[in-house]
Amino acid sequence: MSRRVAITGMGVVAPGGIGVTAFWDQITAGRTATRMISSFDTSAFRSRIAAECDFDPALHGLSAQEIRRLDRAGQFALACTREALADAGLESDGSAAERTGVCMGSAVGCTTRLEEEYTVLSDEGRHWLVDHTYGVPHLYDWFVPSSLAAEVAWEAGAEGPATVVSAGCTSGIDSLGHACELIREGSADVMIAGGAEAPISPITVACFDAIKATSAFNEEAGSALRPFDRTRNGFVLGEGAAVLVLEELERATARGARIYAEIGGFASRSNAYHMTGLREDGRELGAAITGALDAAGLAPAEVDYVNAHGTATRQNDRHETAAIKRGLGEHAYRTPVSSIKSMIGHSLGAIGSIEIAACALAISHGLIPPTANLHEPDPELDLDYVPLTARERTVDAALSVGSGFGGFQSAMVLTKHGRGAR
Repeated sequence: MSRRVAITGMGVVAPGGIGVTAFWDQITAGRTATRMISSFDTSAFRSRIAAECDFDPALHGLSAQEIRRLDRAGQFALACTREALADAGLESDGSAAERTGVCMGSAVGCTTRLEEEYTVLSDEGRHWLVDHTYGVPHLYDWFVPSSLAAEVAWEAGAEGPATVVSAGCTSGIDSLGHACELIREGSADVMIAGGAEAPISPITVACFDAIKATSAFNEEAGSALRPFDRTRNGFVLGEGAAVLVLEELERATARGARIYAEIGGFASRSNAYHMTGLREDGRELGAAITGALDAAGLAPAEVDYVNAHGTATRQNDRHETAAIKRGLGEHAYRTPVSSIKSMIGHSLGAIGSIEIAACALAISHGLIPPTANLHEPDPELDLDYVPLTARERTVDAALSVGSGFGGFQSAMVLTKHGRGAR
């Protein structure tokens, strides 16, 4: 019998809500944080909107040296780690250092600082061969994604396994899945895990512009991201982070920790089909849902809520709806589904961790966040997408799903403490 895994602490930095309490208030109120991009001139871009975090690193406890050393994604991760450790009541006293690990997810790493430095080194792009002597001392760390895990490990005093998962838009959920398995197999007792991303930069916006994946509702920025709506035309880029403390259940209960939820099961599949395309039948994501339910020892009819990937692209919403039907069968029509991306945007490799935090809070509070901006339901999409207003409901088991460029398809099941986990 494998060991069980509990979520005992959380930290969140999200658009519209810094900290777990503010984040939960934001998404349950149905408030959107999408707006015109403020950090650079977007006049040349097709999509000029994003969900930005109003994050002041000094206000959230980062020193001047940390602010200079860390990319914005690293700053998010550090702030979240501190909140999560305090929330869990864990202290870095060294007594469990070798049994504490780190697993962080990120799709594009330290994009913000790397682009800033390239601009300086290349003299605004004028030179193909750059003069490295103009580079700042921290440039190497921004190149190496493992620096994200290293920073979190130093903060937590973690001397166990430490790694970064980079699997596109499923990085945040996959990092938690990997961390969970390390606890189950006995390689660690505590894992500090999650995802961090700060991709709102010219290069990232240009890349998504080129494939027309992002919304062009620039004049309606606050309502631009419309999952499952007939008028949807793409996602809105976001940023943010979530870090969770995962703990072996017996250890957590022995020290009297508050348990938000247990991680019942996780599964991941690849569609081996197309870099950005998705099959409409949702077969691979449906298989991931089935795998996660099997790992949790749950039947489809025991799922009380589905936190959707819900990007508001035409193909994703069709694909995901089909996958939920494949994974849950007839129960899919009786299960509330919602997309919090409608409010906080799509933060790529961080969003999966943020969505798992939302699921844990939904279980704790008995409240399902809504899908904002869903005014004109697409007749092709026929599930219960919880439009506009949060819904009170007992949530004993929540399913969260993710889908990423490259064909990554992941699913995770959270259960109320003591229910449904093997």
